[in-house]
Amino acid sequence: MTKFLPLFAILALSGCATSEKTYLDNGQTGLTIDCSGEANSWAACYEKADASCAGTGYRIVGTDGTPSSKESDKTLGVDVGNYKNRSVVVVCK
Repeated sequence: MTKFLPLFAILALSGCATSEKTYLDNGQTGLTIDCSGEANSWAACYEKADASCAGTGYRIVGTDGTPSSKESDKTLGVDVGNYKNRSVVVVCK
């Protein structure tokens, strides 16, 4: 079991963005992409949007998430211990 502990730690810290089909108020179909967590970033949301739209491009409809911390609030340049919520809603072109 102790042999697998580092593997479990890496899997727990590595994140992946997830997407889910959603319907907008105007009837269009869009994607809600969630890239929350310490291991992800806003870039992960946009990469998932690009991959989900099969390279046709996308239009951002809305974003929601925890704002980035100021440099003075970070420990040794890293924002430690603050769970980040990030999601973006896109419509594929």
